[in-house]
Amino acid sequence: MARPDGRRPDQLRPVSLTRGWSTHPEGSVLVEFGATRVLCTASVTEGVPRWRKGSGLGWVTAEYAMLPRATNTRSDRESVRGKIGGRTHEISRLIGRSLRACVDLKALGENSIVLDCDVLQADGGTRTAAITGAYVALHDAVTWLAERKSLTGKVEKVMHRSVAAVSVGVIGGEPMLDLCYTEDVTAEVDMNVVCTGTGDFVEVQGTGEAGVFARDQLDALLDLGVAGCLELADAQRKALNL
Repeated sequence: MARPDGRRPDQLRPVSLTRGWSTHPEGSVLVEFGATRVLCTASVTEGVPRWRKGSGLGWVTAEYAMLPRATNTRSDRESVRGKIGGRTHEISRLIGRSLRACVDLKALGENSIVLDCDVLQADGGTRTAAITGAYVALHDAVTWLAERKSLTGKVEKVMHRSVAAVSVGVIGGEPMLDLCYTEDVTAEVDMNVVCTGTGDFVEVQGTGEAGVFARDQLDALLDLGVAGCLELADAQRKALNL
């Protein structure tokens, strides 16, 4: 079936990773998946959470939020409502887990890196764009630590694998890669795939939105997701000049 933007079923939206988008953080990236735009910043702070003190290990965590008018109608800021929503918590934790899979926490020493992922404009795939951009911001923050002799080991050893993520889904019975919003809301199956730069899985989230799905559909979606993540890993390497 035809896609709204004319892409092939196995084709990513145009991807852009702009480093140094924000002046102050140790790492910052504006990531664009088509019309979805997420600002990812990485902030280095001395010390770790109380439960981690004395371990000799660093910590990487993430926070995710959407600007009030990131979508076609305005939503209230969660800070004004006084309560962080369950979806926001879930996505923040997903980003944190995904990025901890690519860094040697012992090499950070007892330092923390906080990844803030703020959705400026949403058109589907905000969490997968956030993970993909946050990896690049994290890499720059780790490089910043290395330049200040606060890292144990070389950057390429500390950042021992890359991590990217992409959405896949079944629409009209056909598996498709990197869903925009109008596709996402009509998908019979919706899935997010987080992979390393060598195609190993970090996390897979999949739901039959309009019923169940078969094993062959699952296999097809995973194949699409891995292929998409490998393309994104190449874009990350180019952005980082690796």
